[in-house]
Amino acid sequence: MGGEQDGRSFVEEDMVGARFVRCDLSSAVVRGSAVGGLEVDDPWLGRPGDSLVVNGVDVVPFVEAELDRRFPGRSLRRATTADGLREAWVAVCAAWDDALARAAALPPGSVDVRVQGEWSFAETLRHLVMATDAWLRVSVLGVAFEEAFHPWGLPHAEFATDGFDVSGFADAPSYDAVLAVRAERVALVRDHLAGLGDDDLDAPALHVWAPDVPRRVLQSLHTILAEEWEHLRYAQRDLAAIEGAREGTE
Repeated sequence: MGGEQDGRSFVEEDMVGARFVRCDLSSAVVRGSAVGGLEVDDPWLGRPGDSLVVNGVDVVPFVEAELDRRFPGRSLRRATTADGLREAWVAVCAAWDDALARAAALPPGSVDVRVQGEWSFAETLRHLVMATDAWLRVSVLGVAFEEAFHPWGLPHAEFATDGFDVSGFADAPSYDAVLAVRAERVALVRDHLAGLGDDDLDAPALHVWAPDVPRRVLQSLHTILAEEWEHLRYAQRDLAAIEGAREGTE
């Protein structure tokens, strides 16, 4: 991803059904082209300065407002006070509790189903374990990188290609084991936030993937909340697909 623009143009190309995964399409321009049914999923969309212009209209504010409506409590994810962050964590945990109950109501094995090649529900929970280890244990608490990650966590796809060692990660023995370690990490964040004061938010933190980039504790806590809400959105989307497929066979 990234790099300088190379000026590539696609003229009168048939890209119906094309799929772009982990691609950098920043500042790409699509004009005079049919885009009905086009699906765009950018988990980082909504950052200050972001725009997504459709027929001359910047739709980012509308997308953000709609996501906040669909996911009550999501609007708290950018809280800037310790009390606000504690409230934000309560909200996202309540939303995840609903998702866990929804998954528990599905037939056995549903939590391991991958929808269109995406992570399963269980794998999503494992990734959140890894994300908490990265942005709380390493970034905020200063645990050594080599010691911070639980073996049942699941790193992002670029972890290995960026040169990081994946040998310390292993599949969890069961979904119950995933739930247990996920609960431990949820409690870890809750307990850390409980003792947090506003002055602590300005303390320096480590940017896990770019150590030379200056970072504050508040930014790392925001990253944890962003990870939680974005992966909840994915999980809810895939649970709906699994439920729909089940209903279609009954």
